[in-house]
Amino acid sequence: MPARCAKIEFVRALEILDSRGLPTVSASVVLSDGAEGSAGVPSGASTGEHEAVELRDGDKARYFGKGVRAAVANIEGELARAVKGLDAADLAGLDAKMAALDGTPNKGRLGANAILAVSLAAARAAAASAKRPLYAFLRQAYGIKSDRWILPAPMLNVVNGGKHADSGLDVQEFMIVPTEAPSFREGLRSGAEIYQILKKKLSAMKMTTAVGDEGGFAPRLKTHLEVLEILAASIAEGGYQGKVRLALDCAASEYFKDGKYILEGKPLTSAEIADVYASWALKHGIVSIEDPLDEDDWAGWKAMTAKLGDRLRLIGDDLFVTNPKRLARGIKEKSANAILIKLNQIGTLTETVQAVADAQKAGFSTVISHRSGETEDAFIADLAVALNAGAIKTGAPCRSERLAKYNRLLQIESELAGKASYAGSASFAAAAPAR
Repeated sequence: MPARCAKIEFVRALEILDSRGLPTVSASVVLSDGAEGSAGVPSGASTGEHEAVELRDGDKARYFGKGVRAAVANIEGELARAVKGLDAADLAGLDAKMAALDGTPNKGRLGANAILAVSLAAARAAAASAKRPLYAFLRQAYGIKSDRWILPAPMLNVVNGGKHADSGLDVQEFMIVPTEAPSFREGLRSGAEIYQILKKKLSAMKMTTAVGDEGGFAPRLKTHLEVLEILAASIAEGGYQGKVRLALDCAASEYFKDGKYILEGKPLTSAEIADVYASWALKHGIVSIEDPLDEDDWAGWKAMTAKLGDRLRLIGDDLFVTNPKRLARGIKEKSANAILIKLNQIGTLTETVQAVADAQKAGFSTVISHRSGETEDAFIADLAVALNAGAIKTGAPCRSERLAKYNRLLQIESELAGKASYAGSASFAAAAPAR
């Protein structure tokens, strides 16, 4: 833990709007030395059953029941009283006190959104007090002993399906990943160029180029293979064949019905759908698949990891929900070989950092992620660098709430100059070579 810091003086909160125009919560923490930090909390659309509770008002007369005035009141009431006078640099102590005050296993009483807003705002205030960049302060605050600084590989969601768009596609996200770029800057450039090429191709096909929640296009293509083929062609046209790879977020819990996976209208067992994914990966050199199976299909996950884990990153999102206890089961049972990290799934910064540490110790890859309902807050960019996470998901190179994270990473890369390296393909070492 860093040297003692200024104490928390007071806490404020606001009901703000996320990128979907729905309410979320923002908090500001002011310290005794005048330093201040603010943070906005994101909100997911495709949420796992085991996530921490996002407190909503339920008043149908306001924002269709999605208001967060109760969370705001909890921040300015119970939480503010509990954290007043605490050492702002003791992030773990602060988070533990708030979780204990809530007293539930899923932060359902005070709301994970309320607790997380204070957790992140306090970290920012402490970094400001210490006069250190957030990424550097976080590394020091959590005692992370590493001299390496790694810029994460961006996983850019360029075609949206599932709950993120009305494209009719079952798979939720089709991503491009610059694995072979010499730097984060050049990797982001390649992704942005391919995105523009893809837009032109879809326009030529008379497809819509309006974007979904995360900035990706939502074309009404007939099959998932057609999407993969268009993306492969866009990569090749940009001159990035073999340098930019494909990845998927299936969000398979959304198309798991009565014990079967309904993909393109066909009911499949977990073993059968694993064969489908394997064929896609073989043909198009896919580097990772997130949530290929239902969040409670533990046996299926174990079997799929045994079958495909030596050539694919199989990322647990709904499976693990950034929860160290669920992750521990996955590590023990060898279900998945990577974890998606979302701050608001668990509800405090400290528990998030613990999940990353546990995953990395077990040899799992870690991917820091945004949510579909985002704010302009770029906290996750600093977090990814602080933890050497290796990869980050924060949408397409489009929409300012997504670009805020990518642009912050460009700033960090510039600040670190020659001290940082780009993760690139290292986070996807299990992937088969592109064909």
